[in-house]
Amino acid sequence: MSGRPTDGLLDDARSLQDDLVRLRRTLHARPEVGLDLPYTQDAVLDALDGLGLEITTGRRLSSVTAVLRGARPGPTVLLRGDMDALPVTELTGLDFASGNGAMHACGHDLHTAMLAGAAQLLAHHRDRLAGDVVLMFQPGEEGYDGARHMLDEGVLDASGSRPTAAYALHVTASGRPSGRFSARGGPTMAAVDNLTVTVRGTGGHGAMPHSAKDPVPVACEMVVALQTRVTRAFDVFDPVVVTTGSFHAGTQNNIIPDTAVFETTVRTFSPEARARAEQALAEVCHGVAAAHGVEADVRWRPLYPVTVNDEAAVDTVTRTVGELFGVDGYETLPRPMTGSEDFSRVVDEVPGAMVFLGATTPGADPLTAPDNHSPRADFDESVLSSGAAVYAALAAAHLHAPRPTAPHDPSGQAGSRTRRT
Repeated sequence: MSGRPTDGLLDDARSLQDDLVRLRRTLHARPEVGLDLPYTQDAVLDALDGLGLEITTGRRLSSVTAVLRGARPGPTVLLRGDMDALPVTELTGLDFASGNGAMHACGHDLHTAMLAGAAQLLAHHRDRLAGDVVLMFQPGEEGYDGARHMLDEGVLDASGSRPTAAYALHVTASGRPSGRFSARGGPTMAAVDNLTVTVRGTGGHGAMPHSAKDPVPVACEMVVALQTRVTRAFDVFDPVVVTTGSFHAGTQNNIIPDTAVFETTVRTFSPEARARAEQALAEVCHGVAAAHGVEADVRWRPLYPVTVNDEAAVDTVTRTVGELFGVDGYETLPRPMTGSEDFSRVVDEVPGAMVFLGATTPGADPLTAPDNHSPRADFDESVLSSGAAVYAALAAAHLHAPRPTAPHDPSGQAGSRTRRT
């Protein structure tokens, strides 16, 4: 087949739009949280059935890994879509809204449908592929480190050779126009770590604080001091973002409790700042505690590293989106995002890129629409075919075979081969 690797993909993707909407709504109405997503896994397996893929499922999590063999031998490219939802009660009022106390408030139902659509497109056009595609359907992105679990179970070796490139798409409910793709090279999303501090004092009567050691004002002082330390100890051009989102102490207004506990999320954009933050923030908490004669237990829990996009991979994104949608379909992210992603685990091992896709609903202002993770977050379903096309086109761009040849794995054409492990 001559021409560009993207030829025909967008039209074919648009022909799948109704099927992608149905799959997305099926997943949206029954979201699942964490690493165990049996209903979602079954829906993905059904969507992939008959495409001639080599499919395995996770041992310790409800993942799906599908390998699509191209018409000729060649390198491997990985495409990732996350599948899990959030513990959020949905308030969108949609006809297909979730009623089980969880919600696809971050758009992972769209990611899953798009990647399933890309599998159909690539299977249909496998004659133009010189190499293999690994489709990584991942649970547990929302704080469960599902990518690490899938790496531990060998997703990067699924095709028999390590991928030479990896891509993920992420929709946004606000912030950018619907249908517009964006990315940037270098640090793109923050590393995230959790700081949990338990201040241990001595309880007593609220009317006689001098006879106790009140941990509450000490913990409050720590929360404020952490913000000051960040602004005075770190370079503004290598920023650290600190937010205390949970604070618990006491049972009644006239009882001084023994302990106060707060939890803080820490975001950084370089390994150096990340290492320094762990030390500097612990020093603040221990110092404030010592000044007040109480003790502080400080626990640092590392989560996801910085997501660093490969410059060459971003160039491929820019060129590929331009071929499909023209120059108006893509914009460069002006700065990194302070959100975090466990896709960072993948791009630590394989050159790749996290790509964003605007999905603000029609008629909504991207600047004021409810954002991802909101119980009112809604997404424009018209981007489903666009996302499927870009997923497939990125793989095709890496594996483009100029001329049709006989498949090197004919047994893969008859239907899916699923091995549950």
